[in-house]
Amino acid sequence: MSEQSDSNPVPDENFEEMLASSFDFAYSPPRRGEIREATILQIDEREIIVDLGAKQDGIVPSQDLDRMEDSFRESLEAGASIPVYVVNPRDQNDNLIVSINMGLQRYDWEKARELLSSQDPVDVKVSGYNKGGALVRWNRLEGFIPSSHLVSTNMAVDRREAMSELIGSVLSVKVIEVDQDRRRLIFSEREAQKEWRAKRKQKLLAELSVGDVVNGVVTGLRDFGAFVNIGGADGLIHVSELAWHRVDHPRDILAIGEEIEVYVLNLDRETNRIALSRKRLLSDPWDEAQYRYHEGQLVEGQVTNVVDFGAFVALGDGLEGLLHLSEMGDGALKEPYSYVQKGDHLSLRISHLEPEKRRVGFTQRWGTEVGEEDGEDEIDEVESIDEVEDQATDDGSDAAQDDSPQDPDDSSSDGDD
Repeated sequence: MSEQSDSNPVPDENFEEMLASSFDFAYSPPRRGEIREATILQIDEREIIVDLGAKQDGIVPSQDLDRMEDSFRESLEAGASIPVYVVNPRDQNDNLIVSINMGLQRYDWEKARELLSSQDPVDVKVSGYNKGGALVRWNRLEGFIPSSHLVSTNMAVDRREAMSELIGSVLSVKVIEVDQDRRRLIFSEREAQKEWRAKRKQKLLAELSVGDVVNGVVTGLRDFGAFVNIGGADGLIHVSELAWHRVDHPRDILAIGEEIEVYVLNLDRETNRIALSRKRLLSDPWDEAQYRYHEGQLVEGQVTNVVDFGAFVALGDGLEGLLHLSEMGDGALKEPYSYVQKGDHLSLRISHLEPEKRRVGFTQRWGTEVGEEDGEDEIDEVESIDEVEDQATDDGSDAAQDDSPQDPDDSSSDGDD
């Protein structure tokens, strides 16, 4: 028996070497930055011991535990499998330091890539800011919202003050860039708001009807019209629907933030567009024009536009007509721009009125002093423009007899006033 044992010796040390070499063949030492699946071996108050298939167990230090949410930390138990991030394969005490928090970030990065594809909105919390935008936290990741993609900032105040007010607030955003290698995660509040407004507009389109009157807030002014928010979605008032008179630019009659009442003019459910009107809620001045005005009447108006051949003038109720170049001043002007400007208030007379054609003409050549006592009752009795001119001439002759003589060349003084 002893001879057989001596002829086939299998020393214990040789067996241990063979066993170790078999492990070494498939063994890959932990590398800094690597994420491995580990098994929790022991949970202590200040550290957690895990087995990640290395020659030594990994240690999750107290700093990593402090960053965990209490509910998550309490859910951990021995035997559970969890991803860990290799922070340091060998520290100064030859310990293998790993992080559960950073290991779990792997799932957050995967989820972020899914959100980038699905474009589903998520909530983030603002943790700070820099000159480029807002710093935010989403799950266990740090993210960033560029200033150009923020819509919650109040631009009416100082930028630093506006950004400071955002800290701690929760914003609905979309993921627009994911780069795990560079740890770059970019969000956009603007894109999330755009989708929210689109959904809100679809809902409004289903609820609204043409002819409805709703309240809104002016949110934007463009050359072509004004955008008005009516319950979370914007509709457009075209410049031609702002007032009965000519509007050169919406800012002439509206201001951003102003609350107004609007009329639903048209609904396009295929393109999600809402057309609104402001003037439909204002009295059409032409409905009462023939009763309120007459030829020869002295009126006050505001210049709404100046063109080569004259100026368009709107009366207080929105009735708009043309003061032709030949009817300005004494009628000898060569161009109107040096005489009147947009926004000027003028005293003038109605030279002709055609309600059926929605046209009115003005003149300044018939005496337009506000204090003149030529009598509207007398003008009411005159049946034609020629008779008005004749009567004005007669009045002038009578006045010349009562007052001191005037220079014949001074006949244009009334028109200039």
